[in-house]
Amino acid sequence: MSNMIQFVANHDDLSTDKGFQFKFYCDKCRNGHMSRFVPNKVGIAGELLRAAGSLFGGHFSDAGNAAYHVQRAIGGKAHDDALETAVQEGKNHFKQCTRCGHWVCPDVCWNHSAGLCEDCAPDEQEELTAQQRQAAREQIHTKTREQDYTKDLDFLGRASLVQCPKCSAKLAPGQKFCPECGTTNAAATKAKFCGDCGAAVKAEQRFCAECGAKQ
Repeated sequence: MSNMIQFVANHDDLSTDKGFQFKFYCDKCRNGHMSRFVPNKVGIAGELLRAAGSLFGGHFSDAGNAAYHVQRAIGGKAHDDALETAVQEGKNHFKQCTRCGHWVCPDVCWNHSAGLCEDCAPDEQEELTAQQRQAAREQIHTKTREQDYTKDLDFLGRASLVQCPKCSAKLAPGQKFCPECGTTNAAATKAKFCGDCGAAVKAEQRFCAECGAKQ
């Protein structure tokens, strides 16, 4: 009986009928390495010829045999040898955590001082920095909501913008004259009262509406 072929869970088999290739990735960050493409030189020609014969032999029921022969072209000893070689090479680029069994990249996801992956044994300084930044973010979130950013807003519209009656330019209530044409801003002028009866009169009124006195 032939020896069992060791494999790892963190790989994808990208092999096709043209050859063999495998992708290995870190169980934590998902980055990784891919083996170089190895052409399938053993038996592929004969298997593909058999597949073609099953497809074009005139019997529609033989289509299932075609898929079988293509699968044989991909699998077999050549595939086993390629997988075994790729796994042995791939293991050199990862470290296996003895606590959780995950394979991780040594540069980013491995705690060298603890001898475990950073999921099982986070780096103290990295974890402290991350928690400090998270706490600062939460404090900023809280403190910004404690401030009143609307206290100076005019919710009743008392200081809303008005338009110049002559050129329609936007005027603030405090502007006495239009900056575009010089027309007096009636909203900014102080209230006037009739000198005879004391009734309020508008700036453009020439006579009091109450007593008719000339203004």
